[in-house]
Amino acid sequence: MSVPSPLLKSYLSEDALCRWRELIEASRRIVIFGHVSPDGDAMGATLAMYHYLSRLGKRVHVIVPNVFPDFLAWLPGSDAVMVYDHMMEASIRTIKRSDLMICMDFNAVSRLERMADDVANHRAPIIIIDHHLHPDARVDLLVSDPGASSTCEMVFCLLYQLDGMEAFDFDMASCIYCGMMTDTGSFTYNSNRPEVFYIISLLLSCGIDKDLIYRRVYHNFSESRLRLEGYILYEKLDYDALHHTALFTLTRDEMARFDFKKGDTEGIVNLPLQIKGTRLSISLREDPDQGLIRVSLRSVDDFPCNQMAKDFFNGGGHLNASGGSLDMTMDEAVRQVRRAIEAYSDLLSE
Repeated sequence: MSVPSPLLKSYLSEDALCRWRELIEASRRIVIFGHVSPDGDAMGATLAMYHYLSRLGKRVHVIVPNVFPDFLAWLPGSDAVMVYDHMMEASIRTIKRSDLMICMDFNAVSRLERMADDVANHRAPIIIIDHHLHPDARVDLLVSDPGASSTCEMVFCLLYQLDGMEAFDFDMASCIYCGMMTDTGSFTYNSNRPEVFYIISLLLSCGIDKDLIYRRVYHNFSESRLRLEGYILYEKLDYDALHHTALFTLTRDEMARFDFKKGDTEGIVNLPLQIKGTRLSISLREDPDQGLIRVSLRSVDDFPCNQMAKDFFNGGGHLNASGGSLDMTMDEAVRQVRRAIEAYSDLLSE
């Protein structure tokens, strides 16, 4: 047990700490899950926990519902991640053999989409570690903090509470820093608390190169992706000056034109916020595999992306970064965005 730091949260009460140790010690085969369309925080958190539990001698597997972006393939341990959509039978066998399941960076098993039933029907204990609102408390152990910058921040604090800095090595620190960086837009939102940068200082003491991690994530795109970004900003951006809101759409045909790969739209929804006075940016993208429109929302200051996502886009998330999905055509989705903007007109027009 480490000496507590006044800047780091202790997520586990004495009872919860006993429960954590009980669950971990009783388990030989552990499966860790990330959410559908895993991002940097989901991958960083699952892989950091993968490394930690593997060092304890556990047989650990990480399973994600679908493919993660290429720019996260450098993360230590990513080559061992099982993708449910590509390895369905093996994933189901692995789930059925597990005696503990850990859900990271999502608040309910339903967010696993096609994989959800396999997890829900398995009788092994479930732990949730997450920073989203309204977590499902019907699990064996819930570690929740909507005020955290990322699930990776929570993982750091949790493991520090368990074992201090001895818990961390270079690989784990790399994964955790990547998740914290990507879930805060390179520390441009939801990262004003001193403990965020205290954690970064401790991660740097593990020998990570934060500048290299940034380049691996944000300077690792293809030429086609860079041209896609230019196309979106020049041809597709629709700016509503009255409501200080930007919107762009992206169809399957347009994605095919630019040789779209998973993760190629990562971060583009943030760019319109560079327009002076902009409060909200929304992207609508046709899902290449499902008949859905994927919605991403980003905002500044106190505009509640998460509430708009809940009210209009079957989603949720954080105050300044949220998402959702719509089962409709692109034209219908654009009309839904217009309704959402009108409903929030007072906040957007301030």
